[in-house]
Amino acid sequence: MRRLLVRTAASAVVLCSLSCGGGGGSSTPAAPSAPSTNAVTITIMRQNGTQSFSPNPASAGGQVVVFRNADSIVHRVRLNDLSVDTGDLAPGATSRQFQMPSGGTNYHCSHHPDMIGAVNGAGGVPPPCEGAYCGEY
Repeated sequence: MRRLLVRTAASAVVLCSLSCGGGGGSSTPAAPSAPSTNAVTITIMRQNGTQSFSPNPASAGGQVVVFRNADSIVHRVRLNDLSVDTGDLAPGATSRQFQMPSGGTNYHCSHHPDMIGAVNGAGGVPPPCEGAYCGEY
C-alpha cells in the first residue's frame, strides 16, 4: 500500500511539473521580479501630499518604472487613468515593472488619495493633471 502511495505521489509531481510550466515551456512568474538595472525606482516615502513620492515628478516618461514602499504602512499606486495598478504594496515591497507613457502621466495612492505624483513627459514637465487626484507638483 505504501509503495502505491509513493508511486502515485511521484506521478503527480511529474505530471504537474510538465503541465505547470516545468517542462521547458514559457511561463509567467507570479511573484514580482527584481527591478532591472534600467528601471527607474519611485520611492513611496510617506503620506504627505506631493512629497509622498521621490522623485516627484520623476523623469521617466516612456521608461520602465517600479514603485518601492519605504513607508511603514501599505500603499497602492494607480495611474490616474487607471491603466496601471501596483496592487497593495506592503512596507518594504517593490512593485512589478511598468512601462510609463512617453507623454508622461499622473498617479496617486488609492488608499490615500492626497498622495499624488507625476512622471515627466518628453518635454521635461508633467502633463496637465485633471480630476480628483490633482495638486501641486
